Amino acid sequence: MTLVMGIVNVTPDSFSDGGRWASADAAIEQGLRLARQGADIIDVGGESTRPGAAPVDRAEEHARVVPVVEALTAEGLTVSIDTMWASTAQAAVAAGASLVNDVSGGLADPVMASTVADAGCDFVAMHWRAPSALMDARDSYVDVVAEVRDELAARLDALTAAGIDAQRIILDPGLGFSKVGESNWPLLANIGAWAGDARVLIGASRKRFLGAAIAVPGLAHPEPEGRDHATTAVTTLCADRGVWGVRVHDAQAAADAIAVVSAWQNAFDTEE
Repeated sequence: MTLVMGIVNVTPDSFSDGGRWASADAAIEQGLRLARQGADIIDVGGESTRPGAAPVDRAEEHARVVPVVEALTAEGLTVSIDTMWASTAQAAVAAGASLVNDVSGGLADPVMASTVADAGCDFVAMHWRAPSALMDARDSYVDVVAEVRDELAARLDALTAAGIDAQRIILDPGLGFSKVGESNWPLLANIGAWAGDARVLIGASRKRFLGAAIAVPGLAHPEPEGRDHATTAVTTLCADRGVWGVRVHDAQAAADAIAVVSAWQNAFDTEE
C-alpha cells in the first residue's frame, strides 16, 4: 500500500504554511498530529527549497531539525530528514532518522552519497537541475520524461558507485523543481517510463502546477492550501498506480484516499 509522508517544515519561509511550524515545539506537535492522521513517515526539513529561497547556514539547519527528529523518534515515529547537506543528514540519522530525503539527489553536497552509504539508510534521490534561485530558468526540455529518466539513471549510477545499495534508493521526479507548469504532468502520467522498477516518491502537494490546473479563468490561482483537493486527486491516482509513497501536507486526506483505493482494488480482485 502507498505510504504517506507527512511534511514538517521547521522554517520561517515555507511556501505552504508561512512558518507555522518554525519552532521546535510547534514542529514536534505537528509531526505527532500528522502521525495521528495517518502519516507513516514524518519528513522534517529545516531549509526551504521553494523557488527563490535563500540558503540556510548548516548550524542553523541542525538547530532547527535535530531536536524535532529526536523528539519524534522518541515517540516511536519513523522520521526522514529533508536536507541537501551531508552534515545535517548525519546529525539527523544520529538523532534517529531512518531515511534521507535529498531534493538534489546528492548533487548539492559531494559527500552526501558516501555519508548515506556509511549510515546504511534509505535515500530519496530527487531529479534536480539547479538550486532554488535558479531552478525555474532550467525548465527547458525536449522530452521531459526521457530527460528525467536519463538524469535520474545517472544519479543512480553515481550513488551506487559511492556505496549506496540500489535497493535503498527511492526516486522522485522533482515536481516543481525546474518544472514550472506543464512539464510536471507527463512525469505523473508516465511514471514507469522514468522510474523503471525503483520505488517512487511523489511530492505534488500544494504545488504551483496544481494551482494552474484548477484555476478559474479570470481569477488568481488558488493559494497553497486551496490546492489540497487537487493534491488528494494526485494521491488517489498514485495509489492506484502502486506508487511507494506520497509526500503531503494533509495526511488525513491522503490516508483516506489510499484506503479507498485499497478497498476498491480489493473488491475488484474479488470480482475477478
